[in-house]
Amino acid sequence: MANQLCIVLDFGGQYNQLIARRVRECGVYCEIKSHTTPIEEIRSLNPMGIIFTGGPNSVYDESSPHISKEIFDLGIPILGICYGCQLMAYTLGGKVESCNTSEYGMTDTHYDKSCVLFGAVENLSDTATSWMSHTDFVSQVPEGFKIAAHTDNCPMAAMYNEEKKLYAVQFHPEVSHTVGGLGMLDSFLKNVCGFCGDWKMDDFIEKTVAELREQIGDKNVILGLSGGVDSSVAAGLLSRAVGKQLTCVFVDQGLMRKDEGDFVEETFTKLFDMNFVRVNCKDKFLAALKDVTDPEKKRKIIGTEFYNVFWEKIREFGTEGFFAQGTIYPDRIESGKGNKAGHGKTDVIKTHHNMVEMPVDIQFAGTIEPLKDLFKDEVRAVGEKLGIPHDLVWRQPFPGPGLGVRILGEITEDKIKVLQEADAVFRDEIRKSGIESELKQFFAVLPDVRTVGVMGDHRTYDHLIAIRAVTTDDFMTADWAKIPFDVLARVSNRLTNEVEHVNRVVYDITSKPPGTVEWE
Repeated sequence: MANQLCIVLDFGGQYNQLIARRVRECGVYCEIKSHTTPIEEIRSLNPMGIIFTGGPNSVYDESSPHISKEIFDLGIPILGICYGCQLMAYTLGGKVESCNTSEYGMTDTHYDKSCVLFGAVENLSDTATSWMSHTDFVSQVPEGFKIAAHTDNCPMAAMYNEEKKLYAVQFHPEVSHTVGGLGMLDSFLKNVCGFCGDWKMDDFIEKTVAELREQIGDKNVILGLSGGVDSSVAAGLLSRAVGKQLTCVFVDQGLMRKDEGDFVEETFTKLFDMNFVRVNCKDKFLAALKDVTDPEKKRKIIGTEFYNVFWEKIREFGTEGFFAQGTIYPDRIESGKGNKAGHGKTDVIKTHHNMVEMPVDIQFAGTIEPLKDLFKDEVRAVGEKLGIPHDLVWRQPFPGPGLGVRILGEITEDKIKVLQEADAVFRDEIRKSGIESELKQFFAVLPDVRTVGVMGDHRTYDHLIAIRAVTTDDFMTADWAKIPFDVLARVSNRLTNEVEHVNRVVYDITSKPPGTVEWE
């Protein structure tokens, strides 16, 4: 049986991870590699298909990313997208020029459905919307290619060489705005490349557990468990693989949501066969944060204290075995470590908290990252199959400093209690209202503000609570959620009646930009 692997070669496109995710939606396992990956390495991987991503450059600029012509002689089907389309044309002798009229966004596209990319897509009309984003275009296709799509401003929106199994589209089929886009990718993968399309999470779990048992042997494993989705699923996989050889260290700094520390401990001590170590250190954190009001200083103190507490506890166990962490594929790509073989360079977008650097005095036998090739929604799918509770698997994004960045001004024990209670009420009411799935993130904030109020016949001067809820596809931009007024009214009523020291509620209606999702 052929190797059921698809490679996505990254040329700097913003949708590289989305392409890979869409490929996996088609039941095909795929990995992202740098465009600088040597041809010999690609040949040794023996993929059944290759996809070139888009990118911000112009192929006729000598400093732009290019590819050896040799890749087209490997006999492997290739699909070029946007810049990848232009690169294919340019490398094989076609001509690429600057557009007189650039195309951005949803564009009416006319398809020749005799091309397998489009003819096999169910209910695709001869003219349908595609998502364009380009300032260059292919003005002359290479010898042996046919044009399979065009727009009013772009004479070549798709081309193909059926004999050599080379296909290219100027638009982005991976973006949901392209009508039938997923079907086009599916057709390339199955009708051109010959993939079976039977890759699924059950296969991943079985294969990963077997690999972990072989790698770990009789050694011990220590995992830093934050209680978030990624580290929790990693713990579940490792527990299934080696049981009591796994020790999870959970640092509870007192800045989690109401009862969250207890929930994490109960889940992992009852559900999995492992050693669970909880380090309660709220007092230590509060002492370090005393009189600190600057948000960046708070973040740094919380991060430093967490680091110190965590590694001090690790030292107690010794370092003869392995260290494990919940790194996922986007973490590696964004942190510049996506190319496993070390060829090429991925730009560092941001360094993730779960790609930690060890102190110099700690040397484990190795680092284990069982989720390193998965995307977030795939991690959630694994979590559900492992039996991890829904509330934990679908836990919303939670900042590393916890409630420390949702309490403005100095952080005190009294303020933490007020915010924990307020946040719990808000979340409970959203769940009861049936709109939780429509919101990507929602939470309460405790500004450093007190206001005058009246409760009964008495004047009060107490805390204001701000509530925040957003909708978004990627968290790069976000819109404030249009929560129904009756839901907001119930939230306000419960907060002022059930949470001590709260006498006023406001709703944050700021989008991102200009605001951010979090307040600090």
